[in-house]
Amino acid sequence: MGRVTERRRVIRIRDGAVSTRPDTLVAEEPLEIRLNGKPLAITMRTPGDDFALAAGFLVSEGVLGAAEELQSIVYCAGATADGSNTYNVVDVQLAPGVEVPDITLERNVYTTSSCGLCGKASLDAVRTVARFPVDDTPPVRLEPALLAALPDRLRAAQRVFDRTGGLHAAALFSPEGELLDVREDVGRHNAVDKVVGRALQDSRLPLSRSVLLVSGRASFELAQKAVMAGIPVLAAVSAPSSLAVDLAAETGLTLVGFLRGASMNVYAGEHRIALAAAAAQG
Repeated sequence: MGRVTERRRVIRIRDGAVSTRPDTLVAEEPLEIRLNGKPLAITMRTPGDDFALAAGFLVSEGVLGAAEELQSIVYCAGATADGSNTYNVVDVQLAPGVEVPDITLERNVYTTSSCGLCGKASLDAVRTVARFPVDDTPPVRLEPALLAALPDRLRAAQRVFDRTGGLHAAALFSPEGELLDVREDVGRHNAVDKVVGRALQDSRLPLSRSVLLVSGRASFELAQKAVMAGIPVLAAVSAPSSLAVDLAAETGLTLVGFLRGASMNVYAGEHRIALAAAAAQG
């Protein structure tokens, strides 16, 4: 199986001095996801948590919503011409009776913000397919000070990032700020899929009492994945896209961007943020 990191020779230049040294890089390899034996998707990922990644991807696709709908996930032996196992192909078998979607290009109309469809079509698709409405009753209530502390807690849990500087991370927190899970990957969408897939495997969907924090920007795709898992709050250290804000507003998702230090922007779902407390502190 591929490793999470690899070593490569680099020429280092520091203050005019030239030296040769090994450098630690994050590994990137393709993962082919098959559904009941048929090719479904290929994603570039950091090896590790591959089964959770596949399960989380199928949650975001609307295929899976509960652990009992998943029969098995296995690496495919003989994935190459010589019969060796690359550990880069997984096959997901659905439980008997679970409907297998039509595996066509049309299936992907809502999977990415770069799909070429208009915003309205993308929003409608997510709203139609989502199994778990963003329905936290009573609503999650977050103090701005608690949100402000989460990026440092995420950063402290990023073990591979410290060695490579090249990984995105996604973390689940409780409304009290407890770190529930964290996953790293070269792709920010893969990191979220790994978190959601692990929750599905542990029969914890929907994640209606949790906060999802991502280390980069909040794209439409990441907002979609949060909605599909029933997560009420998505926070990002960088900017959201306009379509992510539109999706959050339509579905009731709380979307926070530019979460840096004590500063943040609330783009949607402000009813979950204790704004009065923040105003009093100001």
